[in-house]
Amino acid sequence: MERKKRDTVFKVAGGFLVGAVNSLLGAGGGMIGVPIIRRFVPEQTRAQATCIAVIFPLSLISAGMYLYNGYMTLQDSLIYLLPGAAGALAGAFLLSKIPDQIMRRIFGVFMLWAGVRMMLR
Repeated sequence: MERKKRDTVFKVAGGFLVGAVNSLLGAGGGMIGVPIIRRFVPEQTRAQATCIAVIFPLSLISAGMYLYNGYMTLQDSLIYLLPGAAGALAGAFLLSKIPDQIMRRIFGVFMLWAGVRMMLR
């Protein structure tokens, strides 16, 4: 298979995997999405920003399905919404200020921390 077709298949399969993991686990899509996007985008900050742009609508779809199926209520999520929005604004501001190499290391530390935390629970 030629490279362009292989890359397209990889991107489509990666997108499906990110959506499935994000919806199934409620998180983790970025842990898969950033390395996938990083394969095609040279800068860590751009890969992370692109991944957020992909995950946001996926999260809205997942939340809608959870709400529709009665797994949650809007009232349950309101306490997290405003602080989460403030954190998102702060993170988006900081992303442009942190050098690429340091951002890669921070992302790696969070991946390790998340993995260890999940293994120990």
